[in-house]
Amino acid sequence: MRTGSRLAARVTPVDSRTVDVRAAMAATGWDQVSAAVAMTAVSYLALTGYDALAVRQLDLKVPYRRTSLASFTSYAISFNLGFPLITGGTVRYWLYSQVGVTAAKVASLTIIAGVTFWLGMGLVVGFALVFDPAGIAEINRLKVVINLLIGAGILTVIVAWLGLAARGHRRIRILGFDLELPGLGLSFAQMALGVIDLCAAASALYLLLPAGHVTEFVHFLAAYVFGCLLGIVAHTPGGIGPFEMTMLKAVTTPTQEGLLASLLIFRIVYYFIPFVLALALIGAHEGMRRWNALREAMRRAQDDEGGRRG
Repeated sequence: MRTGSRLAARVTPVDSRTVDVRAAMAATGWDQVSAAVAMTAVSYLALTGYDALAVRQLDLKVPYRRTSLASFTSYAISFNLGFPLITGGTVRYWLYSQVGVTAAKVASLTIIAGVTFWLGMGLVVGFALVFDPAGIAEINRLKVVINLLIGAGILTVIVAWLGLAARGHRRIRILGFDLELPGLGLSFAQMALGVIDLCAAASALYLLLPAGHVTEFVHFLAAYVFGCLLGIVAHTPGGIGPFEMTMLKAVTTPTQEGLLASLLIFRIVYYFIPFVLALALIGAHEGMRRWNALREAMRRAQDDEGGRRG
């Protein structure tokens, strides 16, 4: 009897918290979910622009329909499986090679898309550290002056990058590949896309937060970006674990169960649904490609048969 009481005491709090999280998920309005879905769509649309800018910089003749398919599916899959250079790179190569893009060009495209991401990330982090160093100090536990210096350093690097871009097209070597730096206009476009992507993704989660939270969006955006950075450093799929810990620490809500519910819904909206859609698109694309190849083979066989009879 006493053992059963101890077991109940251990299980009940966990069960109670699970019930609270489920209740918080059920309390999330469909208007919140719809808005989060819309922001997710904006974020992934910006991600397709990463590849579109890279295709333009490399002067490749690839239609946007193919570019958007390769970009969306590669990001949706790599976000969930991790190891983006392997998972996302494989998807990109498979889709781009079908239209004659070489492996070296796909590698260069992937690096340029990564530069676009880091320019946007650096700009957001730099401004956050410079304009809200005290708020960021609550997240990274560094002194305010150190945050200011780091932020100023990041912005200085970005300005230097823009300075190089303004001097015209110059070639640099990254990871063994010779890359041509984009012009100033293309560099600004890269930064704009990166910022739009991050702001839209952060907005998707921000709109799902429970009523009563007191976190301003600017501080929330900084926390979101730092959570993403920690996830990248930890090499976990979608930053799962470090990202959630950062959000739980940085975001103030009436209950932690409400925030956990928001994070779970965000995982479904921003990661799981695009992942399933990406797999469906890849399956449909491959099925259509094989069907077209079969039709072409049948047409050639009929033409050959007609020629022999003639």
